[in-house]
Amino acid sequence: MGVSGTLEYLSELVSLSKKKKKKKQLNTVAVKIRMDCEGCAQKVKSALSAVKGAKSVEIDLKHQKATVNGFVDAKKVMEAAKSTGKKVEPWPYVPYTLIAHPYASGVYDKKAPPNFVRGTDEPGVATLNPDEQQYTLMFSDDNPHSCSLM
Repeated sequence: MGVSGTLEYLSELVSLSKKKKKKKQLNTVAVKIRMDCEGCAQKVKSALSAVKGAKSVEIDLKHQKATVNGFVDAKKVMEAAKSTGKKVEPWPYVPYTLIAHPYASGVYDKKAPPNFVRGTDEPGVATLNPDEQQYTLMFSDDNPHSCSLM
């Protein structure tokens, strides 16, 4: 190995031990926050705009949604939203096309925006079982023999 090999090995160890700065990624963080009027919306917008790294803040008063775009951390956005004194939770809704059974209990929500349902990780609701998958493909518009089955 020799002296030069040993020096290279030691220099690699020293360079690996130095802490590298983490590069933040461009994120979009959505939260559901209770807002009753334009004043509430403005208060929330100013609080979320103060988060370090926030590039833009969008407020949807109708759906009680605030979206922060930029180099932000979701925890910091939640903390800033909670500092307004309002009820806050992460945006719980996903498009209903992503859920296999959108009308199952626990997923269907009357208060959800149009074409949205509550997200879930429950395997029986979120995905189709093999039998359901087979029937879905059998009667699909892409199947040229589906008319003969009907």
